[in-house]
Amino acid sequence: MEVLNTPKLTHLALGKTIKVIKVEGLTGMKMPAHHSTQEAVIVVQIGEALLQMKDEEHLLKAGDCFVVPAKKEHTLTILNDLEALAIMAVESEINFK
Repeated sequence: MEVLNTPKLTHLALGKTIKVIKVEGLTGMKMPAHHSTQEAVIVVQIGEALLQMKDEEHLLKAGDCFVVPAKKEHTLTILNDLEALAIMAVESEINFK
């Protein structure tokens, strides 16, 4: 049996135009390559993560906000236990590679 080592995604709220997804992960977990069909705002509440895109990387810490461009493939590696919010359009989809 395969053990999942990826952050947990939980839908928290759904409005008319936006949705909020909670991202929770333990140190060492990694979200595989994926993209959102529209822009997404990541708000880190607790912990630290490394967001990596093809030509750049961003260290995200508690209190940081980051706008991930639409259709920009990226990974997220949890450096310290993480709780974050992903805020995006209702019709936006997260597509894994």
